[in-house]
Amino acid sequence: MERKLFTALSGEGAEKLNDALSKQGFRRSQNVLYRPSCVDCSACLSARIVVDDFIPTRGQKRTVRRNAHLVRRPTSPWATDDQYDLFRRYLDSRHATGGMADMDLFEFAAMVEETPIRSRLVEYWHKDKGENLLQAVSLTDILDDGLSMVYSFFEPSLAQNSLGTYLILDHIRLAKEMGLPYVYLGYWVPGSRKMGYKANFSALELFHKGEWKRLYDPADYETETHPLSVEPIAEQVAKIKLPDARTIR
Repeated sequence: MERKLFTALSGEGAEKLNDALSKQGFRRSQNVLYRPSCVDCSACLSARIVVDDFIPTRGQKRTVRRNAHLVRRPTSPWATDDQYDLFRRYLDSRHATGGMADMDLFEFAAMVEETPIRSRLVEYWHKDKGENLLQAVSLTDILDDGLSMVYSFFEPSLAQNSLGTYLILDHIRLAKEMGLPYVYLGYWVPGSRKMGYKANFSALELFHKGEWKRLYDPADYETETHPLSVEPIAEQVAKIKLPDARTIR
């Protein structure tokens, strides 16, 4: 059964709370922070890349060259028609039966704009025959120790360009430019084909049993899908540290 720990994200302490809990495997969705806490498994593991240790593969270097024509344009978290049109094409092509498939423009705007912390929409544009074309977008939070890629979408007709991979590679470059040590990617699940691409990045760490550990072999985490791998909910909550460094009791 799916279950989550969550807390509201609001007020003057929102940024500090987001920073503190992001380091403990939580993710932001609008004004809520959550972390999976399912009854039957603990397979959803928060993943981040250690920027200074990252070494791109040959294929990833080719992806960067293939998308060298794109211009990165960070903007405020304000939804536009161009973004929503791209978002709809992306969902209809890749996630037509997913939980977000029916999102309308107003729900999209809420996803983008309802943020109590420092967030940016990082757009990627291509100028073709005098026309500017929006090809990829990442809703990105700026943490005190990294960039958190909250949600990304891109032009589905350009599968050969590996835009999803390129967004991550460019965020690694952006984090290095900003002097931030990590890029947070969301959750990785062992054995999941949908999320398997995250394991293709070197210097990947997973938040596992209360600490960040380097991923060397994905097979090492296959047992996390077993019901006996789950810590009792009370123990999980007791280990959470709030911004004032106290644990919850």
